[in-house]
Amino acid sequence: MADIRKEQERDELHRAIWAIADELRGAVDGWDFKNYVLGTMFYRYISENLCNYINAGEIEAGNADFDYAKLSDEEAEEAREGLVQEKGFFILPSELFCNVRARAAGDENLNETLETVFRHIESSAQGSESEGSFAGLFDDYDVNSNKLGATVSKRNEKLVKLLNGVADMKLGDVKDHQIDAFGDAYEYLMTMYASNAGKSGGEFFTPADVSELLTRLGTVGKTEVNKVYDPACGSGSLLLKAVKVLGRDAVRSGFYGQEINITTYNLCRINMFLHDIGFDKFDIACEDTLTNPQHWDDEPFELIVSNPPYSIKWAGDDNPLLINDPRFAPAGVLAPKSKADLAFIMHSLSWLASNGTAAIVCFPGILYRGGTEKKIRQYLIDNNFIDCVIQLPSNLFFGTSIATCIMVLKKNKADSKTLFIDASGECVKVTNNNRLTPENIKRIVDTFAVRAEVAHFSHLAAYEEIREQEYNLSVSTYVEQEDTREVIDITALNAEIERIVAREQVLREEIDKIIGEIKA
Repeated sequence: MADIRKEQERDELHRAIWAIADELRGAVDGWDFKNYVLGTMFYRYISENLCNYINAGEIEAGNADFDYAKLSDEEAEEAREGLVQEKGFFILPSELFCNVRARAAGDENLNETLETVFRHIESSAQGSESEGSFAGLFDDYDVNSNKLGATVSKRNEKLVKLLNGVADMKLGDVKDHQIDAFGDAYEYLMTMYASNAGKSGGEFFTPADVSELLTRLGTVGKTEVNKVYDPACGSGSLLLKAVKVLGRDAVRSGFYGQEINITTYNLCRINMFLHDIGFDKFDIACEDTLTNPQHWDDEPFELIVSNPPYSIKWAGDDNPLLINDPRFAPAGVLAPKSKADLAFIMHSLSWLASNGTAAIVCFPGILYRGGTEKKIRQYLIDNNFIDCVIQLPSNLFFGTSIATCIMVLKKNKADSKTLFIDASGECVKVTNNNRLTPENIKRIVDTFAVRAEVAHFSHLAAYEEIREQEYNLSVSTYVEQEDTREVIDITALNAEIERIVAREQVLREEIDKIIGEIKA
């Protein structure tokens, strides 16, 4: 019954999101407009989150009728300092989502009102531990953009619709819901926009089924991990899969990531808040991971999951310092300047705990190309760091039809073998993309967990076997594809041809006989 209710809630929520997005998009490109929808959802979320927190405390203290939203700003100010310490931010009652929305239709300066509110929320965290989590969060919410309308009144009209649309979403109190409503709404919006945005949007989003597979691979045999890390975290959805797979309290010290794109970095932090991750439980940085990593001083990570950008350019050997960087130096060479894929692999390996697992989506070329990439593969295999290579189906990702792979890394393997899994057929077609079903994911993870040899599906290759193949790690080199061609019995076929020829001869003779009679 709970599952049915959960699906009903989710469907209702998705319909509401689609309706608001459909109505509001207009001239605004979908990928740009999601910033407004997500920003408004975030504004509503932190307003309600703060209200719920304060009200619960007052009700517990015996003040049953207390409602923070109805308090005067002057009275509320007294609690500012304590709330910033506890929640990481502060919002005046007059600037709460519900109160701004109630006045919105009659506010000729709504754009300025919202700009002021957002600035106040961000500045409330300044000088506190949470400053880094809130700084610049609303930068992509441009209330004066021409994308919203050519005039102030047109822009405000759109902003009113936006506030009303998000207010009407049945997100409710998180505790009353069968689903993680705010977090689910975020996932749905990102999927919706990514699927329509092509490469411009899709590259920032790893579909939920692939995220789940990576996380399940990375947590086989574990009930908890110290931290989760993604060196190219995008909007953060992949990081948060550990909550779904292991449970909220099973990630002891939090969620860490790095993202080079400022817009996507802001989305990632918003995503953390919308999934009810406190400011003290995540550390997301906005820098280039390969040349300016931000988590040098943290203890290594037990779980690393990532879908780094495929074959992007990087400094490589143009930067003389990188060959001595402790992340890249052990291999003796750097990934090519035009293809940074293996630099992300080496970085992840360096950040990995001795008892940890890294599961990383890879561009297939890194498994077989020569040059310095082959030397890095040799280093990884010679030192027994590659636990498994999985061939995925094509067309799993938004914006690219490439059949990608997953490389699983470990530092303390129980044997010196590498498992190869051909999961290229493990999918179902959904609209324009392929999808991994729960059954597909289970088959892959179960095979990985027991390191099983399955005909035409998986092969456990010894070190010598890989060395003989000159460190080619393509799955097709090790897993023989099943021959699905029909087996033909040549003897039976020849006998059938003889019967057909004989029959043909009889028919010819009969036709000739009929023609002869007609001529006579």
